Amino acid sequence: MTQHYFLQGVYTGKVAERYGMTTAIDKSPIEHAVYLSETGLDGDECYDTKHHGGTERALHQYPAEHYEYWASKYRSDSEWVAPGMGENMSTTGMTESDVCIGDRYQWGEAIIEVSQPRSPCMKLSQRWGVEGFSIDMQDVSRCGWLYRVIQPGMVSVDDPLVLIERVDNPLSVLAVCERYFGDPLNREGLEQLKAQQRLSKSWSGNVEKRLATGEVENWNFRLLGHA
Repeated sequence: MTQHYFLQGVYTGKVAERYGMTTAIDKSPIEHAVYLSETGLDGDECYDTKHHGGTERALHQYPAEHYEYWASKYRSDSEWVAPGMGENMSTTGMTESDVCIGDRYQWGEAIIEVSQPRSPCMKLSQRWGVEGFSIDMQDVSRCGWLYRVIQPGMVSVDDPLVLIERVDNPLSVLAVCERYFGDPLNREGLEQLKAQQRLSKSWSGNVEKRLATGEVENWNFRLLGHA
């Protein structure tokens, strides 16, 4: 039976000064149909184009059920709800454990493909006012995931995501995180990641470097904002 997943929200945002930084992490719901190009939803901006956005990271989806986990963990006054992680798409019933790299979905007129997990960064810690939040997110692999756009077209919050293709050697987003973040120099795990032909170029490149050098790239700037 074909799997259909219904969206709880679709969101876009503009670059602004928020939380002491320049960012487009704050997003607003889009209730009408919107065009999805190879680089993302029409009207959705990106400030740091070196580390965010582009064809390999055109969309970010985050499971809505994770917010309850974070609210319970931190017990802060913050309202832990979508789209607080800067996501473009919010759902329930899709998590890192059952979504796989390379999965293709029909979404309205568009076709999208899972390219990589989201790499948590220090801007999430700054946005939530929780020191080390990005590290916590990486440690438990509740990161969400990113898409590339295979076929552009009009999409809407009312259009379900319909799984239309899965690769022959699937690895879930969770399994990829466990190998990439949790055991980053395990050669068997790296070879499994290398075999994922639909894994994004940036992640695949880092996997190749680790296999060649036996060293892990420095994560401090991404996670902490300093070397």
